[in-house]
Amino acid sequence: MSTPNIEQLTAAQKANAEVMTALLRASFNGMERLAALNMAASREFFNAAVTNTQQLLAIKDPSELPKLNANLAQPALAKWMDYSRNLYDLVTSVQKEVTSVMESQYQHFSKTAAANLDKTKSAPGGDIFAAAMKSALDVSGRAFEQMNAVARQAAEIAETNMQVVANTTNQATSAVSKAAAIAKK
Repeated sequence: MSTPNIEQLTAAQKANAEVMTALLRASFNGMERLAALNMAASREFFNAAVTNTQQLLAIKDPSELPKLNANLAQPALAKWMDYSRNLYDLVTSVQKEVTSVMESQYQHFSKTAAANLDKTKSAPGGDIFAAAMKSALDVSGRAFEQMNAVARQAAEIAETNMQVVANTTNQATSAVSKAAAIAKK
């Protein structure tokens, strides 16, 4: 067995550091965007709550309460849907970044491992080791593809759920608008 090549080890460590940096950068960017989204949503919901409370306190005739409630519910539902959509988009974006880095790293690993397998075949007993490693690489490749397929399915399910929620919210908003129109009469 030969002594490890210092240059190869250094290059591998540098590549691993770059991968970790990319993953951490994606994570921190995602957390920063999430914090900004939550701060903006909190500010907006707080301002709406203050305005709604002032409107509720200004009511002089109790019969106006259902109409006001219907009018207040509509923007709140729309804001909640906007927040949910933005949160979903943020999570999807970060997941795509992380998946991209991981796929790139896995492809590089697979190519390097395959190239090294060819070198081990010439050593005594190397053909048995190479066959075992090739089998392990094939299994890990199928597992990685299956993991990606599951991630894609989960993203599709989440997208479908967001569409269902949006449609349901639109229907609820329409119902609230109709209720408000009836309450006005």
